[in-house]
Amino acid sequence: MDGMLGEGKVLQSRVYDEATVKTLAEYLYRHTGMDSAFLHFFHGNAPLSFSDLSLCFAAWLMCVYRKVVQELATGSCPRSALGDIIDRWIASVENALIAAGADEDSAEFDALVQQRLEEELASMTGGKAPEDMARVLRTVFDLKQKGNIASASALLSWLSGSENVAASAKKVAGIKGDISSREALDYLQGILEIIKAAGYKGLVIVIDEAETILRMRHDVRGKSLNGIRQICDAADRYGGLLWICTGTPEFYDTNRGVAGLQPLHDRIKFLTSGGFAAPRQPQLELKPFDASRLQEVALKLPELYPTTNRAGIASKVTSEFIERLVAKVTVGFKGDVGVVPRQFLRHFVNVLDLAAEHEEFDPMAAEGFEPKDLNEDEYRIREGSPYFDEEPEDIKGYAAVEF
Repeated sequence: MDGMLGEGKVLQSRVYDEATVKTLAEYLYRHTGMDSAFLHFFHGNAPLSFSDLSLCFAAWLMCVYRKVVQELATGSCPRSALGDIIDRWIASVENALIAAGADEDSAEFDALVQQRLEEELASMTGGKAPEDMARVLRTVFDLKQKGNIASASALLSWLSGSENVAASAKKVAGIKGDISSREALDYLQGILEIIKAAGYKGLVIVIDEAETILRMRHDVRGKSLNGIRQICDAADRYGGLLWICTGTPEFYDTNRGVAGLQPLHDRIKFLTSGGFAAPRQPQLELKPFDASRLQEVALKLPELYPTTNRAGIASKVTSEFIERLVAKVTVGFKGDVGVVPRQFLRHFVNVLDLAAEHEEFDPMAAEGFEPKDLNEDEYRIREGSPYFDEEPEDIKGYAAVEF
């Protein structure tokens, strides 16, 4: 998903609550039954650290796997839904055995369930599920049957990629160590198939703000982009898995980003013909905000604002005021309306609050706008600086490598 700063890439991909805009990830769950996981490439205390990426792509992929499984969300479980998903899968296996004539009260029933779980996992993944994954799933079932929820939860944490599970808990399942980086995609395939076997249509993984890798070292950027290429190439192994990657044009269209790795650029480049673009291609483009669109949004907000004094707000927050405020807010960003919405909406909602709470408040008289809490991108634009500091290596692009 390609769009300038402030164009709503996050809103198009993030799951919000019922009171907020229906987003792409929310739409996918409600209308297709797909689970979702939302990640950031890098943002403050980021869940995905690119410091590990300098070692190898596999280390980064392990970070991705860990965050995907930990952030799994369903309609009934907004976070850490792996345990619930596995319970649903186990229940479906039990029901299938009972429907086939098995006696759920017999002493052999639990053993039948464990055997069927292992057989289904092998069948669903084409035999590529790691042996330790099958061991852990069998043991989780056994522990829950015995009422040992704490030990079962510890093993679920291990399956989620945690490196802090006690050796005693792992010993119960007959495993050692942690999930290795190079097994991450195999484990992800296993989790995906369990999700589908539990009754869901698939999994959506959202990776947000990919453009932040542009500020990292050349070798780290190259490994990141090659990692994305390998994810694209492995797509046929993961039926029902949708990756959504959001980034700015600088990420997708410059040699410092996707365009610098020709094999990846060839796979996902954005194509237009006569001003038209097919929505089925790998890359989607969000149109940039302009002053008229920003003004249109501002005119609608007073209608949505929760208040018992709508007429009072309408008399103060007029179309003339909105037009003047839109013109003023773009000045600090060199006329770049694309990065304005976040700052503008924050200020505009504050104006609505003041208009609703204070009869004497006059927005026209108090008109003014001073951007606050700028992120690095907004600060660079305000200062007239480029989005990233160019390096001599940018001209060379990146070599295609396999990990």
